Amino acid sequence: MPRRRSPSPSSSTAPRNRTPQPVRVRQRSFGDVVKAFLALVALLALVVGVPLALAMTAGLPLPDTFEPMEWLKQDISVSAFLGILTFVVWLAWAQFTACVLVELKAALSGVGVPGRVPGAGPSQLLARQLVAALLLVGATAASFTPGLSGLGQGFDGSPRPAVAAAQQTPGFFAQQQEPAAGAAAALAEQASHAETAGSPATVHGDTKFYRIQPPEGRHHDSLWEIAERHLGDGRRYKEIFQLNKDRVQPDGSRLSEASLIRPGWIMEMPGDARGGELVEMPGEAPEVSSEVRQQLHDYARTGEHARGTGADAARVSVPEQRPAPEQQPAHEQRPDRQQHAAPARDSSGLGLPEALLTAPLLAAGLLAALGHRRRQALWQSALAGIGGRRGMEPPTPDGDALDVQDALLVGADPDGVRLLDRSLRGLAASLAAESRPLPTVHAAWLTGGDLHLQLAQPSGKPPAPWVTGEDETLWVLAKDDAERYGDVDTAAPYPGLVSLGTLDDSRLLLNLESVPGLVSLRGSEADRAAVFASVAAELATNGWSDRMTITLVGFGEDLTPLAPGRLRHLDGIEALIETMEAETRQRRGALGAAGHDSVLTGRTGPARHTRWAPHLVLLATEPSAEDAVTLAELAADASRLGIGYLVGTDSGELPGAAWEMEITGEGRLLAPLLGLELDAQLLPDSQQRAVVELFVGADPERGPDGPGPTPPFLVDISEQGRPAVYARLVGSYEIIGLDTPDDERSALLHEALALLLLHREGVHPRVLSSALWPRGVTDDVREALLERLRAWLGTDPDGTPRLGTDATGRLTLAPSVVSDLDVLRSLYHEATQGKGVDSRAVRGRLLTDALVLVRGPLLADRPEGRYRWLTHEIVDAQLPLLVADTGLALSAFHMEKNRAEKAIEAIDAALRTAPSDERLWNELLRATHALDDPGRLTALAADLVGRSGARGLPARTEALLDELLPAWREAVAAAG
Repeated sequence: MPRRRSPSPSSSTAPRNRTPQPVRVRQRSFGDVVKAFLALVALLALVVGVPLALAMTAGLPLPDTFEPMEWLKQDISVSAFLGILTFVVWLAWAQFTACVLVELKAALSGVGVPGRVPGAGPSQLLARQLVAALLLVGATAASFTPGLSGLGQGFDGSPRPAVAAAQQTPGFFAQQQEPAAGAAAALAEQASHAETAGSPATVHGDTKFYRIQPPEGRHHDSLWEIAERHLGDGRRYKEIFQLNKDRVQPDGSRLSEASLIRPGWIMEMPGDARGGELVEMPGEAPEVSSEVRQQLHDYARTGEHARGTGADAARVSVPEQRPAPEQQPAHEQRPDRQQHAAPARDSSGLGLPEALLTAPLLAAGLLAALGHRRRQALWQSALAGIGGRRGMEPPTPDGDALDVQDALLVGADPDGVRLLDRSLRGLAASLAAESRPLPTVHAAWLTGGDLHLQLAQPSGKPPAPWVTGEDETLWVLAKDDAERYGDVDTAAPYPGLVSLGTLDDSRLLLNLESVPGLVSLRGSEADRAAVFASVAAELATNGWSDRMTITLVGFGEDLTPLAPGRLRHLDGIEALIETMEAETRQRRGALGAAGHDSVLTGRTGPARHTRWAPHLVLLATEPSAEDAVTLAELAADASRLGIGYLVGTDSGELPGAAWEMEITGEGRLLAPLLGLELDAQLLPDSQQRAVVELFVGADPERGPDGPGPTPPFLVDISEQGRPAVYARLVGSYEIIGLDTPDDERSALLHEALALLLLHREGVHPRVLSSALWPRGVTDDVREALLERLRAWLGTDPDGTPRLGTDATGRLTLAPSVVSDLDVLRSLYHEATQGKGVDSRAVRGRLLTDALVLVRGPLLADRPEGRYRWLTHEIVDAQLPLLVADTGLALSAFHMEKNRAEKAIEAIDAALRTAPSDERLWNELLRATHALDDPGRLTALAADLVGRSGARGLPARTEALLDELLPAWREAVAAAG
């Protein structure tokens, strides 16, 4: 992954200088000695003179007796006021003295930035100035003082502007960070020089090197002074240290502490370093000896591109950020979708769970799995029989479950999931076509729609349209290229990728099955559980994997409803070890028998759909020392076998832990030794319970088989119940009772009204804006649309607005605004569970009226590109089932009186909306058989066989034909 370098100002006084110059060490002048003497006098006066004067004039700040209640009863006299004032002066002296001691310790040690004394901003700066001046003639403080211009600034604890600096952290991860104050000071100084000198802009970003100079007098070179001269602030010495830590120097030693540097050593510098002492390119150093030039070349080869490329040296770097397109209108920007670094402000005042709003991939997976589960429940309910069942309406969530459902609708990024899935499968298909194995991927970054894959080691040139990044371990796919991928028939290559969190606008996905060992997670039990729940939920429902097993130990008993086929829970570590030992042996043997080096080489082979699915273990409780060793032994070869381990710990020290992470109470995911710091993706306990509640409520195996609940909204179907506004949604979209709105905003208003009509329980304002503007919208644009919608819908005769809000703040429509779908539900409910139960004539009339309303599929003429929110709905499954049930009920009504032709007419009407409902075809066969016309029945059987294609007839339809027309096979063959 490319190392992100510090952006530099557009201009600088430092010209490009490719010729190394000798170090010009600043000599200590007489003025420096005078400043040091005056600083000493000032320090003595403040640290020693002030307390002596106070002791002699006012005495020590200690009372003769300790009687607080008596003190409060005394009058505030002049002497008491002077005593209080004297005590305040003593406190100020004590604080300043503490600042002096802190600054002296930091200056004399020569390492690190001085610690802050609480509440002592100006006092500590003054102490720093005096101590620096006093030590100006010493060996280590020549550049200690930051300048008087900083007096009174930056010590209030407020953050300063920051820019990204190149910082290479050895180990598995690398991250680009920079002390904010140092960056701001460097940029301010460069801008100031540029304005004064008017020099031309300098191009930054090339690798620069600095050679440590020999001492002159008592002065020795230090990283602080190098940073002060070349980066504008000594506090940026840490960047130099991180760039060069543990790299072999020309004398064979290594830099291990920031204070220990030797003459002749070479330091790689950040990209914005400046000054004539630097060599920008090792090959362009003509004024140094050939030996030194060779040393520069050798040292350059040990830099970031040469480190961490082995199979066991996973390294994840933050990708470059692409600027947002300037031409994108403000109302089209998406503040609460895609990367979700900063969710949009909710002006409605309704809070939704931020954890799901900021987890687009997790939300998309949960939403898709929930929709699938609800569709399963609908079909299983339909198979239970006609009438007298639970009905077509899933239970309406409330409370936390409703908030979580809304958060899923707002936060989900299904397009991002689709692009990620197609990109990874497309890469696997391209490599398979070239007979190349899948490379080991440690992590992926999603940045502005681009996909960055971090490889464990160089794997050659990637197949187009993938390109190589700034080193051979980085493969990059631009968003525009990813959108050209279609669906390919290949196994998911990296199903173990799971989101951990975000850094700026980049989202990190870690490939758990590729880790060469255990991944440990330290933190409090509740914080760890939130991370484990998020990981488990995304792995169980993500859209870029086919098959996997997720074993949960020590948590998550309630998570299994999310994906019973993927999630399993074990009672303890003993059962886990027994299970994993057997699985490890089995996978090793299977790999050996298949002749594969790892699961990746077999994942695109003939057995791809039946073998090599990952097994990911999430152990939330800390194992004992003995069990930890056993797990470490199992995990040593786990990455080759497609097994990953994420283990919770209180101490953070686990044998065999390849990656060690920590979750803080503030939601930060840290790996200090690896340079990783993210805003963690979490699923807290309350939201976890609400998510599980949604899935349990949609369980097709749950609930009674008796009459279904009343639909959420029933209309008055009598003549007196004529609505003020009537919308036809079943078929082409028409609205009766409203004037046609302006052409420019008509489409938005119609779409908003359709969404509200399909959700009579209410719609959260953020859900509405997310549906209408999938790429994002600002609050003022949303509120303007709602005002126009209110004005368009108008008010009822009693003055009640037809668009209002309920007690929870969700948008609701008045009962006077009705759709044909509302009427259809009400007619069917009244016919099967209301007045039609006791009156045959009423039932027939209601069912006939219901079928007359069916004019085609839902919103049949909706424009392309709009109404994309319907993919999250189950109304596309509810409507065909409702129409089919109505047709079946009306057919049964006619068959009671042996009116087979009328029954066939009812079935044919229902088939136009529900052509794939097997129940309708079976009932059509029965009604046709009742006509006693074998030729017509044979023709219908032939039609069914032709429609079924290569799959053949369903088993129940085939059995019914065997009963009604035993010779149907021969008759169909003869007719065909």
